[in-house]
Amino acid sequence: MPEFRFRAHMSKAVRVRDVIIGGGAPVVVQGMTKTDTRNVKATLDEIYRYVDVGCEIVRVAVPDHEAAEAVKEIVAHSPIPVVADIHFDYRLALEVIKAGVDKLRLNPGNIGGRDRVEQVVRAAKERMIPIRIGVNSGSIEKNLLHDYGRTAETLVKSAESHIQILNDLDYDNIVVSLKASDVPTMVAAYRLMAKTYDYPLHLGVTEAGTLFQGTIKSAIGIGTLLAEGIGDTIRVSLTAPGEEEIRVAWEILKSLKLRDRGANIVACPTCGRLQFDMWPVTNELERRLATIAEPITVAVMGCAVNGPGEAREADVGLAGGKNMGLIFRHGEIVRRVDQKDMVEELWKEILDAAEEVRAGGQSSQGNHPQVK
Repeated sequence: MPEFRFRAHMSKAVRVRDVIIGGGAPVVVQGMTKTDTRNVKATLDEIYRYVDVGCEIVRVAVPDHEAAEAVKEIVAHSPIPVVADIHFDYRLALEVIKAGVDKLRLNPGNIGGRDRVEQVVRAAKERMIPIRIGVNSGSIEKNLLHDYGRTAETLVKSAESHIQILNDLDYDNIVVSLKASDVPTMVAAYRLMAKTYDYPLHLGVTEAGTLFQGTIKSAIGIGTLLAEGIGDTIRVSLTAPGEEEIRVAWEILKSLKLRDRGANIVACPTCGRLQFDMWPVTNELERRLATIAEPITVAVMGCAVNGPGEAREADVGLAGGKNMGLIFRHGEIVRRVDQKDMVEELWKEILDAAEEVRAGGQSSQGNHPQVK
């Protein structure tokens, strides 16, 4: 599958360690840790779990000096770039910059006077560390709320004021986000921003909600903008484990054919013809497949109507029958399995198919470069 995208918003490129945001680079998937940053081991364990399911940049909260000190070790052992989330205390920004953090997320307007902003910007310039101006509808400046209300235009005006602070200091190594929990407001804000500035845009629906509701809101908000060619990096925000956020982000990108990673699952919705317990099989496979980077197609079908045909077209397929199923590989029946063995036997074939792709074989999606 060739990587393509109509670019409504042509952004400049910003480097975060070895990852490029903007400038025509593939849309980058980000996550944020939910552990206490001061617990280095727990935070690193979480980061490695995120990497397993495709996270490419990770953000950590830095609420105090102890958390800032922990960042040094986290950065040293993280396999992906680390972003420090800073609010109110400019000294924390200076500490994490010294600790080697790869990027800052802050609002220049809430870390003190101009002299403090200058210190942070000077340190960021010396280390060539980009800054994400993170505007959030829940923390808009009171004067802007009074004058304009909680609108898309208000979000953009807030971003503009922060951008101006940095530009006045001859700094433009900037990424911008304009997040709102209201999807139409979020979409309108990014559209407006894309018309005016060429800074890379970090997309997200803030406080999107639970796994179910938040996934839908994020898919609509982020997906709408990406389909319009707006957005360079994304973070899905869910009241759920961070791994789920990253999985949803990848599914949004894959659905729009913007990135290619891992398995595409073809599964029937089931009906009265179903003769085996299919839902536990597909749910468990979906969980395991999040760790597979190779682009393969897996089909799990419930009956003989479309099942054999779909299964034959997949790299690996299961066509179910009465408490049993037939496993296919590239259109050929491999073996018959009982219900109790379906997941493990299918998983063996999936791992073998992934290895085949790594070795240069052709998957049903084509022989594509792997996204790790």
